[in-house]
Amino acid sequence: MNNNVFKVYEGDALRQAAGDTLRPGGFFLTDLGVKRCNFLPGAKVLDVGSGSGATVERLISEYQLQALGIDPSEVLLEVGKRRNPDLNLIRGRGEELPFLPDDLDGVFAECTLSVMEEPNQVLKEIFRVLKQGGWLIINDVYARNPDGLKDLRELGIESCIRRALTKDELLNMLNKFDFHIVDWSDHTNLLIQLTVDLIMTHGSMTNFWLKSASCLSFVDPNSIQEAVKKAKMGYFQLIAHKGYQFQ
Repeated sequence: MNNNVFKVYEGDALRQAAGDTLRPGGFFLTDLGVKRCNFLPGAKVLDVGSGSGATVERLISEYQLQALGIDPSEVLLEVGKRRNPDLNLIRGRGEELPFLPDDLDGVFAECTLSVMEEPNQVLKEIFRVLKQGGWLIINDVYARNPDGLKDLRELGIESCIRRALTKDELLNMLNKFDFHIVDWSDHTNLLIQLTVDLIMTHGSMTNFWLKSASCLSFVDPNSIQEAVKKAKMGYFQLIAHKGYQFQ
């Protein structure tokens, strides 16, 4: 990975507005996904790209799930371990999940698939480790204008917007495996609210981007904002079932 690419999610500027979840809507879509999938207490679920483990903590405390998380960021994992040493957080990549086949009842990927370098491989791994009939819950940004993807890819930032997919791209990836789409719902209002919160916290989006990359002089907030505008960024939840058609 290019060392000149800064990781927005490891800095304090995003956390100050979004909290420990580091994503639009906080736990709103997490809770929606749990209820939609009807997980029973004790179900084994994984949060891919768990960061500091905020979702893992909630899945355990609110729903009594056997939850664990995996993330490559030493910075975020250390934050989580300091907050709650009992959390089961593993350092690793979504492209190489350290679990046996058919091991998990559910997998969450909350604003993280768009950060992965190889999303196809991540989905392949998720399919492998899910039990037959297991659930995949994805909450993430997406580009509603495909013509804006090139500009997003060229940004010198490591965040969910840089590798955002279109809806069709994601559905095509899932269709390569035996995933059955149960629901797709647009929640762009949550992304808009996070933008408002960032502006209220930092004074403007320009200030937010400058604070996020304070040590990197090459980051141009105007280029970031123009790329986001051109791509017409949205936010969604997708719920999929592995292995057989959901009725």
